Amino acid sequence: MKEGPSLTPEEVASILKIAKNTVYELIKRGELTAYRVGRKIRVDLQDVEAYKKKGKKLELQPTISAATENPRQQIDTMLERDESVPSQRLVICGQDVLLDILARHLERHPNGARAFRHHVGSFSGLLALYQGKAHLASAHLWDGDKDIYNLTYVRYILCGIPAVIIHLACRMQGFYTARGNPKKIMTWEDLTRPDVVFINREKGCGTRVLLDEQIRRLEMDRSQIRGYEREENSHLAVASAVSRGEADVALGNEKASLQVRGIDFVPLQKERYELVILKEDMELPPFQALIEILQSREFKNELQGLGDYDLTELGSIVAYV
Repeated sequence: MKEGPSLTPEEVASILKIAKNTVYELIKRGELTAYRVGRKIRVDLQDVEAYKKKGKKLELQPTISAATENPRQQIDTMLERDESVPSQRLVICGQDVLLDILARHLERHPNGARAFRHHVGSFSGLLALYQGKAHLASAHLWDGDKDIYNLTYVRYILCGIPAVIIHLACRMQGFYTARGNPKKIMTWEDLTRPDVVFINREKGCGTRVLLDEQIRRLEMDRSQIRGYEREENSHLAVASAVSRGEADVALGNEKASLQVRGIDFVPLQKERYELVILKEDMELPPFQALIEILQSREFKNELQGLGDYDLTELGSIVAYV
């Protein structure tokens, strides 16, 4: 008996008049027979016709079923190897706790994926996205000339690769000082006072960019900031240094100040904390799950329980870059 031609998932989607994502889901659920040719998924036309008639169950090919006692696991593995499907383990770059909550929701979502958290700053996260080493990167990078967040940096760090910026939350950035703010540190210019010792964040993180942009904008001399060269890699680390008396002041977000004893917070600037993904990934199941989660009432309620976030625009598409 002569077999019919093999079809790509896109061709199957066109025949069934459904989204390509739905084709992958039918395969994963065992409702449509598929097999792998090299790194591509293929479906026989006869199986598509059979599905149209009676929604037949997936009958695994011998090369697939003989390899494992868990057909669903084998199908997942097969899909992972398809070049048009993202890795089933998503890498999320960023340091805020809300990304940990997002990762947990992604792992529970039926169309989601396991998530690996990579705790790096905004520059490193965007670079990892550009180099194909991450799937999502958070950013809070301020352009002092235009008074906007992220758009400028995403456009140039990704070097022409189309991307989507999705809003997460607004946070307040400000100074960490000892309880009572004994040295009355209130402005950016106060950092240059000879009686003030500062502790800095690492190059490339959003907090460091904010500081350096303000120094440039206000025409301050960074060499006059005592401690400018000393760096730590997190909000909690610099807040802890101030709490221990190793520095008089540090810069970070309000949330971290509430987690360290003996710290006061001096608000300076509201920042936009956003998520960046590649535009080409937008229609793939895990990323559709991501959008659904970010726009869900359940996710928003959980973040509201944390406090100190402005979630007014949570889940909105800020820009296609």
